[in-house]
Amino acid sequence: MKSKLFFVTYTLLISVIYVLALPFAALLARKPKYRTSIPARFFLRHNPPLPKHGHWFHGCSFGEVASLKPLQKEFDDFAVTTTTQTGLAEAKKLSANARYLPFEPLLFFWMRRQKVLVVLEAELWYLLFALAKRKGTPTLLLSARISDNSYEKYYKARWFYKRLFANVDRIYAQSQKDKLRFEALGAQNVVVGGNIKLANLPSRSGRYAKPKQRVITVASSHEGEEEKVLQAFDAAALRDTKLIIVPRHPERFDAVDALIQRYRGKRSYHRFSERKDFDSEIVLVDAMGELIHIYEITDVTILCGAFAPIGGHNPIEPAFFHNKIISGEHYFNQKETYKCVDGIHVTNDLEESLKKLDALNPTAIEGSFDLQSVVEDIKALTRKENASV
Repeated sequence: MKSKLFFVTYTLLISVIYVLALPFAALLARKPKYRTSIPARFFLRHNPPLPKHGHWFHGCSFGEVASLKPLQKEFDDFAVTTTTQTGLAEAKKLSANARYLPFEPLLFFWMRRQKVLVVLEAELWYLLFALAKRKGTPTLLLSARISDNSYEKYYKARWFYKRLFANVDRIYAQSQKDKLRFEALGAQNVVVGGNIKLANLPSRSGRYAKPKQRVITVASSHEGEEEKVLQAFDAAALRDTKLIIVPRHPERFDAVDALIQRYRGKRSYHRFSERKDFDSEIVLVDAMGELIHIYEITDVTILCGAFAPIGGHNPIEPAFFHNKIISGEHYFNQKETYKCVDGIHVTNDLEESLKKLDALNPTAIEGSFDLQSVVEDIKALTRKENASV
């Protein structure tokens, strides 16, 4: 009875929030970053339901969706949802059934019964799991994590998360610490499964030739980080070194171009969209999907998202190519992936770190992900769903 009352109360509350948010969503949809995602998620524009009885996977954005590639090979009826434009672009590479995940109240009209629902990392939407269970869809949380910064807030609301986790059949936590945190929030059937990103290691493509000069790649940079790097690069006065800058978000390409123009001085420079080579001393990569190929020709990766309180980005791909990796201190969302890599240099003085590049060691990946156990678990849940149809 209490669970039913909670379900009704939550649904009414989130529906009121949805109605109040509609005018703001309509305004936000004018921005290029949200031009397709907001209409799809809040108004179901060009966003039909997934076909029934498929294997449904959900990841928040580009990185999570990309990590699903090993699982996509295991299921013919693979379907993906996401919440961002870059995530959807990647999802379309994996499946013809790629959609934006609608805002929670719309799931009542949009969601159909599936063989299984697999949600990645920290996408903890109550109605997503509750409605899936009510429709007879088994649910699984994969590569699940709770960051140090978030745990205190989660714990204060453990009364809420206990009800959410009551609708999750199995949780694969990234670490023992994550497992204990989920259990403290009331979750059952939690096992340590590791990080799925370790199941999706890249391969060498040989797309680009390695320049003779040392290559420093500024990877997945955010506002304010490029300027810090350019200032430190100037001050370090490095010789025979190329600087490749790869912003995280495509809507910032022009702003980063203007910033480079201010700092480049007499150095040669071009945008990758103008000329697809690395002959200039500074290159702005204003294209998506190139970073993995650039890591292959990189000597030093400045891994961004950690030089400002953003949470960091995945170090596994540059470590696969044994790049030396320099990171800021704000990598709180990536602590488990950082543990998978040996040799990351964490600094609060980027200039000093660039001056002693020769003393840094190349990185290496440590650890693994038990993909086969996850696949077997998903197939077992699928058989359970089929038997109940």
